[in-house]
Amino acid sequence: MKAKTTKIVVKEIRFGPNTDEHDYSFKLKHGYKFLEDGAKLKAFVFFKGRSILYKEKGEILLLRLAQDLEEVGKVEQLPKLEGKRMTMFLAPKVKKK
Repeated sequence: MKAKTTKIVVKEIRFGPNTDEHDYSFKLKHGYKFLEDGAKLKAFVFFKGRSILYKEKGEILLLRLAQDLEEVGKVEQLPKLEGKRMTMFLAPKVKKK
């Protein structure tokens, strides 16, 4: 039984609430690659200091990421604010043989 178990790898992508377009597309490519390789993806927006005022920007950013990665992954947990982090989990879609 132990030999047949698969180890689940979780990769992280970190954003700021004011992440620029180029930085977003760069991290999007990494997220795409992680999900293609079969790893789960933990995307989070980290709020520093007064940037906690931009909660909506962080949520929009994570939902946009989920929409852009829709073809390779599915949302496991919607964006949720935990302290100064807004976290979202994505799991790779099962490949049909």
